[in-house]
Amino acid sequence: MQAIRHAQCVAVAMAAGFLLMTHGQIAARAQAQPGSNSEPDRAALVQVEPDIVGLRNGKFIEPDPMNFADHTGFTTLFDGKTLDGWDGRPGVWSVEDGAIVGVSTPEHNAGNTFLVYHGTEAKDFDLKLEIKVEWGGGSGIQYRSSTGIPPGRVAGKNEPPLDPRWVMIGPQADFWYPVSDMAKEYSGQLYSQNTSRGIIVWRGQVVQSFAGKLPQLAGVIGNRNQRGAFVKDGALHEYSIIARGNVILHILNGQLMAVLIDDDPASSNNVSGLIGLQIEGAPCKVSFRNLWLRKMD
Repeated sequence: MQAIRHAQCVAVAMAAGFLLMTHGQIAARAQAQPGSNSEPDRAALVQVEPDIVGLRNGKFIEPDPMNFADHTGFTTLFDGKTLDGWDGRPGVWSVEDGAIVGVSTPEHNAGNTFLVYHGTEAKDFDLKLEIKVEWGGGSGIQYRSSTGIPPGRVAGKNEPPLDPRWVMIGPQADFWYPVSDMAKEYSGQLYSQNTSRGIIVWRGQVVQSFAGKLPQLAGVIGNRNQRGAFVKDGALHEYSIIARGNVILHILNGQLMAVLIDDDPASSNNVSGLIGLQIEGAPCKVSFRNLWLRKMD
């Protein structure tokens, strides 16, 4: 039963990467697969009642693409004008041209700090937003998280003292400016912030985690460096996080980047928690737009 459940989780995770494809990508894929329905054919086939095995006029149809701009059932976390509901270090966060912006410079180093949303907590959810990192440094989206300073956590050199209100603990969807060869590998991965677990799922991996054991590589989504080609320097990126029970998916620009199946009930990844936005490094500028949350719990 465990093996069957594991296989089902991996299959669902792999499929999610396809669900966010655009109509153009679906059409291209259909053309590349002999016998598959093309986009014009699909529109007509959708209107046909499927038979007992799911065929419509002798064909299976591709799934509907998920529309990133569709906010049905979602609640906005940002009104585009103010930081209502959010709390972060003064002087770091502001609103510019309809985006939440964080700035850190060598002269005014923000350190590793978070803008925390206190309007709701969530465990099972869909979260969609746009993110951009400029100048250098990194960012990430915190979820299922708490605030506070864990034992052993100290501020870095030339960084301001830590404040428990703006330090977050829990899983993070990473996003970094490619300031180094190592940082190029970070965007899309699942990082456990302030828990000593570090990177749990590298980009391109499906990882299963158990109590008292090191995480195990269950499968590979794709080549890590090739997946990195979907990360564009200085551009806005569409980031989606899907969390259901013990399964978490990171999807960047319509491409599945990381999947975690956490089978440890006591894990910090398996709790309801806060959402937050990170800025780390100096110089660094981060921007976030169109933050939408659909709670499933």
